[in-house]
Amino acid sequence: MDAVQFNFPAVIVAALSSFLIGGLWYSPILFAKSWMAEAGLSEAQVKQGNPARIFGLSALASLVMAFNLAAFLGPKASLSFGLFAGFATGLGWVAMSLGVIYLFEQRSLRLWLINSGYQIVAYTVMGAILGAWH
Repeated sequence: MDAVQFNFPAVIVAALSSFLIGGLWYSPILFAKSWMAEAGLSEAQVKQGNPARIFGLSALASLVMAFNLAAFLGPKASLSFGLFAGFATGLGWVAMSLGVIYLFEQRSLRLWLINSGYQIVAYTVMGAILGAWH
């Protein structure tokens, strides 16, 4: 088995894209109010969170996701393969895994659509960046 070689700038940009998409996705511009209502969170509860912890660990998680996707795609990936693999990862693995958890936790379909939608878009964009950037 060949050692995995990473394009570090592409991985960092892919991670940043996921982090930025999440910032937009869960902002008042898109789904903040719906997400808070479905998650059972008030604005006061959201504001009580530790921003350094939340954003720092989210950035770290995005970096891990980007490295993992880059390893899966490999060094010879193309834009089209990156798009497909990113979409398939977001929908087939992440969204479906969340779906199983949400069913047992009896969470709403709307919350699943919001959270899974973010994952599908984020992984698709990350896959595109990693696939296109050689």
